[in-house]
Amino acid sequence: MQKFTAVIALVIAMAGIVAGCRSAKKIQKVIAAPSTKKDSVLVTNPVATPEDRRADSLKVIRQTVGGLARNRIDFQTFSARMKVHYEGSDGKDYEFNAFIHMKKDSLIWVSINAALGIEAFRLLITPDSVKILDKLKKVARLRSVSFLQEEVHLPVDFKTVQDLLLGNPIYLDTTNILFYKKDASGISLLSVGDLFKNYLTLNMDNTLRHCKLDDVDPMRARTCDLTYGDYEQRDTLRFSTYRKISVAEKTKVDIELGFKQYKFNEVLSFSFNIPRNYKRR
Repeated sequence: MQKFTAVIALVIAMAGIVAGCRSAKKIQKVIAAPSTKKDSVLVTNPVATPEDRRADSLKVIRQTVGGLARNRIDFQTFSARMKVHYEGSDGKDYEFNAFIHMKKDSLIWVSINAALGIEAFRLLITPDSVKILDKLKKVARLRSVSFLQEEVHLPVDFKTVQDLLLGNPIYLDTTNILFYKKDASGISLLSVGDLFKNYLTLNMDNTLRHCKLDDVDPMRARTCDLTYGDYEQRDTLRFSTYRKISVAEKTKVDIELGFKQYKFNEVLSFSFNIPRNYKRR
């Protein structure tokens, strides 16, 4: 796989390669559980009625959703250095450093370094465009967001890219949680959307630990695993400095992201100038 393909795969990963669902609902939305909801928590009170058990279940889910909302990272700007390890289905893997600047809901700027710290690619993603500078080949690729959609044959949502990089939940439909399970290490929720089942596992403090997305169409066999770890406290925020993204359908892609030197709400630059001698494609 060529280096450019690996870079595109990184962009696709950041764009939420499983972005087949409709835009995620606001996490703070209060759920209204359907009558078919299953509850995995054993009830020890023998005289508790089904209505009591359902009320208890709704209370647990509301509290969990509220905890997720409180842990949600809000920001105006975000920057980080990111170590990326990418492995494709051909068994070849790549490691490179990427530098990220984000401005809320408007810009995602990425600089990718090759060997010896030489900048190889620069990307600028907006809600409606993708621009890529290939500095090794002196080529500028200017595309609409549909470019990413064509690469993965799925719709792409800018805010999903943003949430994935920040470590916020993605594609969690809090209006259709069918199941929850509590244990000593935390709680798991199962929500079902139009295209995907989302099995989300949280730590005791309601930070994300693992998200497993499965296509509801068994003929597609499309799955994605997202792992979150190495949390650090930054002011009032809990930030996951490690992510692993594994995507599989006909082929499998594994991407590991390690975040260093991350900062919130500082003044950032988003320089993206196309030199005159670059070819535009």
